[in-house]
Amino acid sequence: MTDILRLSLPLSVWIAAFSAVYGLEGIVCSDHWAAAGLSLGQGRAALLVAWAAAIAVQVVLLAGLRMPRFASSLPGVQRIAAILAAVALVATVWSLLPVAATSLCL
Repeated sequence: MTDILRLSLPLSVWIAAFSAVYGLEGIVCSDHWAAAGLSLGQGRAALLVAWAAAIAVQVVLLAGLRMPRFASSLPGVQRIAAILAAVALVATVWSLLPVAATSLCL
């Protein structure tokens, strides 16, 4: 794994998950969701699954970056990559928390 990928992947996954989850919320709140015969309860479940999946991916990235197999030869890069992965995990939980904690389609 190259150092650039090691440093950029966790935050890139966070922004992709952010976009995907809130895009899904837009679809759930649109008329297309109801037209497909799906309820808001099913939409809430889909959003919670997407949120949990995003968190799981971030946890796997954090654990993977700390494994010796994916370690950088530069100790500074290894430390920064682990810090960025932890920040991305916290950002994923925090920025997608409204999906689980607030009502849909206000």
